[in-house]
Amino acid sequence: MDYKIGMIVKGKVTGIQPYGAFVSLDKETQGLIHISECRHGYVKNLDEILTVGDEMDVMILDIDEYTKKISLSLRTLEEKSDFHYHSKKRRYRQEKMGQIGFKTIHDLMPQWIQEAKADEEKRFS
Repeated sequence: MDYKIGMIVKGKVTGIQPYGAFVSLDKETQGLIHISECRHGYVKNLDEILTVGDEMDVMILDIDEYTKKISLSLRTLEEKSDFHYHSKKRRYRQEKMGQIGFKTIHDLMPQWIQEAKADEEKRFS
């Protein structure tokens, strides 16, 4: 089969290493899903996500012209809502100290525009 970047193809996991998973695309072609391309967010251990023999759809990210190595991704096929942020420690220091916190850029933008206009008027007066 003639593979192209951006194609979504079926693959079967043939091996798992600490840096990624090897996936067989057909009898002659194999690619690698780097650990950073397995899922959104941090992945500590691929064995928790994939097992040898798993069949799945993968997207072709890159094909090296010289070595013919194929880079694959599962992450690009995930919905954005599948991303879950997990944190052991969440700190809301400002709330605990009774402070209001900072204003967002959106809230401060009108004030900054007024200040910039006032400075410009002073310079050209």
